[in-house]
Amino acid sequence: MTDSAGPPSDPDRPAEDKPQDRSRDRSREESGRPEDEAPGGTTSEGPSPEGPAPEDGPPQDDAPQEEGPAAPEADEAAAEAGEGDSTEGGPAESGPKAGSESGPKAAAGADGVQTWADRPKAGIVAARKSHWLRWTALAASFLVLVAAGVGWWMYKKLDGNITTDTSAAAELKAYEKERPTPVVMDAQNILLIGSDSRAGDNRKYGRDDGGSQRSDTTILLHLAADRKSATAVSIPRDLMVEIPSCSTGDDKKSREQFTQFNTAFELGGTACTIRTVERMTGIRIDHHMVVDFNGFKDMVDAVNGVEICLKEPIDDKDAHLELPAGRQKLNGEQALGYVRARKSLGNGSDTERMERQQQFLGALVNKMQSNGVLLNPTRLYPVLDAATKSLTTDPGLDSLRDLYDLVRGMRDVPTEQVQFLTVPRQPYRNNPNRDELVEPDAGDLFKQLREDKPVAVVPADELEEAERDKESGQDGKPDDAGSESPTPTPTYSGSSAADDLCKQ
Repeated sequence: MTDSAGPPSDPDRPAEDKPQDRSRDRSREESGRPEDEAPGGTTSEGPSPEGPAPEDGPPQDDAPQEEGPAAPEADEAAAEAGEGDSTEGGPAESGPKAGSESGPKAAAGADGVQTWADRPKAGIVAARKSHWLRWTALAASFLVLVAAGVGWWMYKKLDGNITTDTSAAAELKAYEKERPTPVVMDAQNILLIGSDSRAGDNRKYGRDDGGSQRSDTTILLHLAADRKSATAVSIPRDLMVEIPSCSTGDDKKSREQFTQFNTAFELGGTACTIRTVERMTGIRIDHHMVVDFNGFKDMVDAVNGVEICLKEPIDDKDAHLELPAGRQKLNGEQALGYVRARKSLGNGSDTERMERQQQFLGALVNKMQSNGVLLNPTRLYPVLDAATKSLTTDPGLDSLRDLYDLVRGMRDVPTEQVQFLTVPRQPYRNNPNRDELVEPDAGDLFKQLREDKPVAVVPADELEEAERDKESGQDGKPDDAGSESPTPTPTYSGSSAADDLCKQ
């Protein structure tokens, strides 16, 4: 091949930078000539660096423009773009026309520069995502630790609020042989005692006799073994009973005596009261709780008050209570006055006061269940905090776990099966200001509870009407003495937590 092929290109200039190539491409684009025509109008049949010589034979030493350093790299880029097998332009096809993909970027891409152009972006995104995930995990871990710490603090606080009555447990253990034997193991019998002490913060509610304890309210709570019912039986404080010899606070023994019930608590505290109830009923007491005035008030406030309905207005200075008639919501202080009021309401008897206490406790239970307090730990905490601050229990209920298990067992009991009644009683024959048990009704009630059998309650007026019909022989049943029927469920005067006080 001669030098007529054109002036040699600068070996130091890359092939894609040759002015001839750029001018030729521009002229092709402007004139629309096919690629096989030379710039001067001649075809590629003449000697030309763009001819097929590089593909028809070995590379020529005198055509360095076709064998420059960039040619192999351009061919590689063209092959990757699907253009390497073109026979019309040969290496020229991988020159300026493919320059947008295989020019400087392609040459640089062989050295890895193209990859690094994208890597910083992907690396930044990945780094940011990893950074965000680490901080999210750290924040979540911190919140879990805080929640666990708060939960542990709350648990320890509530647990520490409870006072354990170890002295009662010790005395009951000393008299274990005389105590009743449990009949139904899964049933629970808990004695609830409302302390009437005027010591400390309770001083404003009456005269303080040296801080002496009196049981203003005593309730025997029976939880059925299947936890489908709960029966609360009030024991009148003026009920005449046999009180055993009990240990007193000065390490002495009281004498066995027949006197009113609340004397037992004053003489020998909780242990003496439990032994008195067990002797009277034959029911084994599994646990006990003593709650004072402030604990009751705080519990009512913790559930944001309890609604009642009054048929008549109340104005009782001794109970610090003044309320209009009708439906209204009582706060803790008002509720305490309501359940303690006696002389200014009804006939002034302790019997009517117990009925008001039962109705109010039913409304309190209904409020706690209807508002989901027992199912919501955040709402249950204030109630437990209020209760535990003024609560004294036996060692079997002196932890928050024990109390929560007890409450959890009661939360599914239907409100209509949470029943309240008073032991069958009548005025004491020797003193009408005292009470005595009515037999055999009282014995039948204790037997039902002892054996974990059902008990039914109805309002007092309905029970009285049923008794009148029974005495007159108008019980509505056919006279068929020969037929056998199951033993009817004993029915007593009382109420349930589902009762609406304003509809009675």
